[in-house]
Amino acid sequence: QVQLVESGGGLVQPGGSLRLSCAASGQTFSRYAMGWFRQAPGKEREFVAAISWSGVNTDYADSVKGRLTVSRENAKNTVFLQMNSLKPEDTAVYYCAARSAYLNGIYYIRASEYDYWGQGTQVTVSS
Repeated sequence: QVQLVESGGGLVQPGGSLRLSCAASGQTFSRYAMGWFRQAPGKEREFVAAISWSGVNTDYADSVKGRLTVSRENAKNTVFLQMNSLKPEDTAVYYCAARSAYLNGIYYIRASEYDYWGQGTQVTVSS
């Protein structure tokens, strides 16, 4: 079992920045691929970013490329999502997710592929 707790959400003006954190406890975090997803009101949950074990591989949704950066510190059992140049359309509840991976370099971009989820943190981008 892995427990995930997100933090760092809040209200920010367009063009501003936030840094989300996802703290993991339980099994060996360093063997888990991690992902970030978001869900806006009335919309489906959508992929944002993913990162492999050691961080050697990452992937991003086209809508966030160049603005959001995923990273991890395995020694601290934490994955981060640095969010820059935020837009109103980034407003959503952001979730982190985890899945054990048998090889380094593997990551997942579909929500159905993840086994563990956090409770989410609200990000609101508004003036």
